Amino acid sequence: MKKNILKYLYRIILIISLFMLANIKTIGLIVDEKLLISLTLGLFVIFYFVPSPIYFRNEKGKFRRALLGNELLIIFLWASVLTVIYSVASLIMLKNIIGMRIWLSSWIVAFFVLAFIFWNGIIRVYLTSTQLGIRYRVIGLICGLIPVAHLFALGKIISVVSKEIEVEHEKNVINRTRKNDKICETKYPILLVHGIFFRDSKLLNYWGRIPEELIKNGATVFYGNQQSADSVADCGAEIANRIREIKLQTGAEKVNIIAHSKGGLDSRYAISVEGVAPYVASLTTINTPHRGCEFAEYLLKEIPDNQQQLIANAYNTALKKLGDPNPDFIKGVTDLTASNCEKNNNLMKDVEGVYYQSVGSILNVARGGRFPLNLTTNFVKYFDGPNDGLVGINSFKWGENYQLITIKGNRGISHGDMIDLNRENFDEFDVREFYVQLVNHLREMGF
Repeated sequence: MKKNILKYLYRIILIISLFMLANIKTIGLIVDEKLLISLTLGLFVIFYFVPSPIYFRNEKGKFRRALLGNELLIIFLWASVLTVIYSVASLIMLKNIIGMRIWLSSWIVAFFVLAFIFWNGIIRVYLTSTQLGIRYRVIGLICGLIPVAHLFALGKIISVVSKEIEVEHEKNVINRTRKNDKICETKYPILLVHGIFFRDSKLLNYWGRIPEELIKNGATVFYGNQQSADSVADCGAEIANRIREIKLQTGAEKVNIIAHSKGGLDSRYAISVEGVAPYVASLTTINTPHRGCEFAEYLLKEIPDNQQQLIANAYNTALKKLGDPNPDFIKGVTDLTASNCEKNNNLMKDVEGVYYQSVGSILNVARGGRFPLNLTTNFVKYFDGPNDGLVGINSFKWGENYQLITIKGNRGISHGDMIDLNRENFDEFDVREFYVQLVNHLREMGF
């Protein structure tokens, strides 16, 4: 309660300061102008350069800049409303005191003062907010040119960023309180293995905000670095070599693999066929099509070979330029079909001594997913039943422990949501905390 009072007191003082600065020319006719300028400018500078209320005094870096930007937009919005009301009232009630020239000059001053605060705020928010995404940024740009609509757009931006700030603040508080516990400090390092059509990149992490959250809580994290598209056998061999590299680099006896989508099949191949089972403590597969995808089978049968090859050549050429030594689009997709998964499952038997577990998720309705999974969900459903936008739920389960993740309402949790692909926060599912608890469970099991 005390923190909220301090937060709102901070805002009220800054709103009033900004309002008085913006309307200094007309207010200065009523109050001593020099005293007014000194007080308002002093208050404004103090609060502007000490931007975060006490409620967020421990926050730093990007998060603090987002916080400042949002606070500036909030005070801009309210100071603008007060300025409009005051300007109309002053024109009506004080017409004998102020002339039109003074009134107009006051509006010009107000415009530049308020514009300075607005652009300070909106630039900071656009550069730092994750939850705004492309959609709200575009809406803001378009509606910014339309009177009245721009206020609604600004209100939505403030609402989205305010909620993001609350969520991130709560997560930071939790992480600070358990920092010394290192609940993700497992006996063996974590190896994150990506799925098909993606690569491990420093610029755009396949796993979103998850690795950073794990590291904050004590985890040691490595990446699979296998090609974006190739057969399960070839990618499995790459994963096996990667495990041997990590073993030599760290001296760790084993690794804990967490693999998403096709990465789970690649990892199973590495363990079962490539001889690295002694170096693997556990394998956790996330939304992996262990029994394949019937829709992939259908597409490969229905799409003419020449069209398939055209797509494959374009993909392989592009990915070679991005660093894949020998990508093979057709082999990668073929190994996701139900028939090929059945063949590989007969080959990739579970190895005693390795702990296997799996996780899946489901989209409740097609429109709940982000593009393009909102377009594929019903198509996949026709062949594979309820799904995550790409993989049917009957294909997820593998190992001793299995979890199916969803949330109430229309949204559900998609194939991409399970790796934080869109960096999106959900009210009922915190993907970052899910992985923290998953790794903590491995730690408690002695892995």
